[in-house]
Amino acid sequence: MTEATPTGSSTRAAPSPRAIDPGGLLPAAGIGVLVAALLIALSSGYGYHRDELYFLEAARHPAIGYVDQGPLTPLLALLGGDSLIVLRVAPALLAGLVVLVTGLIARDLGAARGAQVFAAGCMAVSAILLQTGHLLSTTTVDLLVWALVTWFTVRALSAGGPRWLLVGLAAGVGLQNKMLVAFLLAALLVGVLVAGPRRVLRDPWLWGAGLLALAIWSPFLVWQAWHGWPMLALSRSIAAGASTSSEPWWLVVPFQAVLVGPLLIPVWVAGLVALWRRYPLLPVAAAVLAVLFTATGGKPYYLAGLFPLLLAAGAGPVLGWARTRLRRVLLGVAVALTALVNVVLMLPVVPVTALADTPITAMVGDVGETVGWPEFARTVSAVVPPGGVVVAANYGEAGALRRFAPDVPVLSGHNAFADWGAPPAGAVPAVVVGYPEARVREWFPDCTVAATIDNGVGLDNQEQGRPVWRCGPPREGWAALWPQLRRVG
Repeated sequence: MTEATPTGSSTRAAPSPRAIDPGGLLPAAGIGVLVAALLIALSSGYGYHRDELYFLEAARHPAIGYVDQGPLTPLLALLGGDSLIVLRVAPALLAGLVVLVTGLIARDLGAARGAQVFAAGCMAVSAILLQTGHLLSTTTVDLLVWALVTWFTVRALSAGGPRWLLVGLAAGVGLQNKMLVAFLLAALLVGVLVAGPRRVLRDPWLWGAGLLALAIWSPFLVWQAWHGWPMLALSRSIAAGASTSSEPWWLVVPFQAVLVGPLLIPVWVAGLVALWRRYPLLPVAAAVLAVLFTATGGKPYYLAGLFPLLLAAGAGPVLGWARTRLRRVLLGVAVALTALVNVVLMLPVVPVTALADTPITAMVGDVGETVGWPEFARTVSAVVPPGGVVVAANYGEAGALRRFAPDVPVLSGHNAFADWGAPPAGAVPAVVVGYPEARVREWFPDCTVAATIDNGVGLDNQEQGRPVWRCGPPREGWAALWPQLRRVG
C-alpha cells in the first residue's frame, strides 16, 4: 500500500512502531553493557584529555552558557570531581546507551533479532563510539542525542501524534550541549519537504515538538545573544582550520570511511539504500548535512551521529546477503578486525612508555593529548616565583595547571577561560607557555627560557618540547595586552 505525496511520488507506508519488549532488548543491551564495562575498565589509562581539563574548570564556573558550548557537558564533568575514573563513567554509560539505541532503531525498522544484534555490534566496535566513550567531550553527548532524535523520528513517522514530542525533548536537551542537532532538525525538515511524507507537516504535534526544543534551548540562546554570539566566531575559527581536530573541507565526506571502520562501510552504505526505499527523507537529510558541513568547513565527525541510524538500517540487508558460510565468515572477520584495530587505536591498551614508538598518535591525535599533563604542570609551576602569574596559550594548559597545581595563579584568554579572570594590573613577573617565541618577545621585552616541557616518554604532542618563558612586565601593560590574548577557537 502506498501513499501519494503532493509531488506525485510515492512512499511506502511505514509499519507501526513495535511496543518495546524487554526480553527482545537483552542482546543489544548486553552488548551495550559490555562496551560500557570495557570503557570503565580502561578509563584511567594515560590521563586527562585537554578538553576534559577544560570541562573540569567550566564545572567550577557553572553558567547557562559558555562561549563555545552549552552547560550540559560541564555538568557531567562536575559529577567526576577529582577522579579521572569517575569522570569517565558518564561517557562510558552514554556509549553503552548509543549501542542499545542502535539496536532499537533496527528493531523499529523491522529488523529481526539477529540483525538488531549485528547493528548494535557494528556500533559497539566503531572508532567514533570507542573514542568518544573513553573521553568526556561534547561529542560524547551529541552522539547519543542524534541517535535518539533519529530513533524517535522513525517512530513518529509511522504513528505521528505525541511521539513527536520525544524528538523535541531529545533535541532540546542536546541543544544544551552543542548546536549541531539544530542542523539535524533543519536537514530532516528539508528531507520532508523534498521527499515526503508531507502529511507530517499537518501534524500539530510536530510543531509542538519544535516549540519544546526551542523552549529548552532558549536559555542558552539568550546567553549567546547577550554575549554577541561567540559561537559564530568559533565556527569561523573551525572553518579556518584553527581547531586541533579540524580537517580540510574536502575530507569531510571521505573521512566517514574511518569513523566506523573501512571494513564496515558496506553496512552503512546498505543502510542508506534501505532508508531510501522506506524513508527517503532520511538519506536526503544525510546528504544535506554532508553538503552543509563540507561547504562550511565543519569537522568530519559532525556527521557521526547518523551512524546509529545507518548501521541499524543496513544490518538486515547485509545479514540477508550473508547466507552462505563463506560470507558469514567474511562478515565475522570484518567485525572482529574492526574491533581489534579500533580498540588499539582509540583505547589506552598500548603501554604509555611504548606509545611514541607506534603510529597511533599520528593517526589519532587526541591520544597524544592525554599524555603528560601532570609533568607539564610540575615543570611550569616549578619556575613560577612568588607573586608571579602563568599565562597559558590554550585551555588545556590552563586546565592542567588548575588541576595539578591549584595554588599557581593561571590565566588564559582561550575561550571561556578568558571570562574566568583577567590579569591583575601589577602581576609581575609572568611565566608564559604555549606561545611562539616571536609573540612572547613582542608582548614582553624581558624574557628568558626557564624550562622546557618534557612528558617523560618522548611522545610528540602539542606541548612536548615547548619552552617555558619567565618574563618581566608586558611592554604595554596588562590592560592593553589582555584583549590581544583573548580568542575563541
